[in-house]
Amino acid sequence: MERKKERREKRNERASKLRRLGLRATPQRLAILAFLEGNRNHPSAEEIYQALKPRFPSLSLATVYGTLEILEQSGEIQVLTIDPERRRFDPDPTPHAHFYCQLCGRVFDLPRVQPALEKLPEEIEGFWVEKVSLSAYGVCPACRKR
Repeated sequence: MERKKERREKRNERASKLRRLGLRATPQRLAILAFLEGNRNHPSAEEIYQALKPRFPSLSLATVYGTLEILEQSGEIQVLTIDPERRRFDPDPTPHAHFYCQLCGRVFDLPRVQPALEKLPEEIEGFWVEKVSLSAYGVCPACRKR
C-alpha cells in the first residue's frame, strides 16, 4: 500500500513539473520524466524513445525531442555533446565533469572533478562565465580489462 502511495506521489510531482513548464502531463511525457529520474547512463533521445515505445505505441520521436528541449531550456536537465554520434541527456543539471569511453561509447560522471568546477569564478580575466563543461575522453575501466 505504501509503495502505491509513493508511486502516485511521484507521478503527481512529475505532472506538476510538466504543468509548471507549460506542458500537458501526458502519459508519454510522464514516462520520459520517469525514465530520466536517477538515470546515470546519459541516454540519447533515440535510446529514450526505443525504451519507451513498447509501452507507449503512440509515442513519437518528436515528442521525446520536444520534451527534452523544454526540460533543457528550463534547467531541469543538461544536454551533453560529448558523444560524437549523438546528443546525450543528463538529468543532473549541476555542473560536473563527464568521461566518454571511445571504445564502448558509454558516458560516465567524473565526481572527483566536480568541486573544482564549483569553485570557478563568475568572471575570468574579463570573460563572464555562464556555464562550464568539462569532458574527458579515453577508455573506461571495463574496456581496459578486455
